[in-house]
Amino acid sequence: MELLRPSSLEELDGGLPIHGGTEVVPLLRDGILQADTLVDVRGIVPRGVHGSTIGAGTTLAELEADTQIPEALREACRLAASPQLRNMGSIGGNLLQSTRCWYWRLKYPCRLHGGDRCHAREGEHREHAIFANDYCASAHPSDVAAALLALGATVRTSRRELPLAELYRLPDEANRDLVTLAEGELILELELPAVEASVYLKAMDRQRWAFPQVGVAAARSGGEIRLALAGVAPIPWLLTGPDALDAATPLPRTAWKVEVARALLRRALERV
Repeated sequence: MELLRPSSLEELDGGLPIHGGTEVVPLLRDGILQADTLVDVRGIVPRGVHGSTIGAGTTLAELEADTQIPEALREACRLAASPQLRNMGSIGGNLLQSTRCWYWRLKYPCRLHGGDRCHAREGEHREHAIFANDYCASAHPSDVAAALLALGATVRTSRRELPLAELYRLPDEANRDLVTLAEGELILELELPAVEASVYLKAMDRQRWAFPQVGVAAARSGGEIRLALAGVAPIPWLLTGPDALDAATPLPRTAWKVEVARALLRRALERV
């Protein structure tokens, strides 16, 4: 395997991008990703916080410790992983995490792998989605993505600028992808609008450093409160309000997530 270290975007020419490696390396090890060439993008992806702009190469540990970052994002970074992983993992990479669905991770021929069925819908699915789970019942694992969705973040890539919500898409028969990035397109920066208050709350199987069973982010700005959830749909999920939980479509063993989400939403709304 070849490793390239470009010094500018113009030098990019194929290969699999890698930054902190906390996501890419395990997927390569398990044979889920295949690559002849890795491209170390640390030299071309911005890093650091400059006012309301966050470089996509900024680590979760750096964001957690930065007092100018909104509370919801700082808390999402703190709860996302162990200190070692937070020191390595970048915010851009965290947004592109793959599902933790065990059927996908074990390379069952599910729909995300090009197959014709969702094994979780028929099998063990206690940790899976309660929204948009008819085609694929996987649950998106990023705490950070939910926080940024509630904060109304904008993404700048090597090709365009778009709202964070448009970075994701639900899979279907024509396109199994969960993100809208084109081949070779890199996330470069995130822009955060000002908010008056924000919070991120999380339910997980362990007291620390586990993926979200349910994560709730809330942000208040100009009299409006935006709500977003982690761990409840194949993509980060924006809620129009607490009553939107009534539209959940839990599977037989995921109904408990709806009640957990209701409880966390009440607490989050009280906090903001």
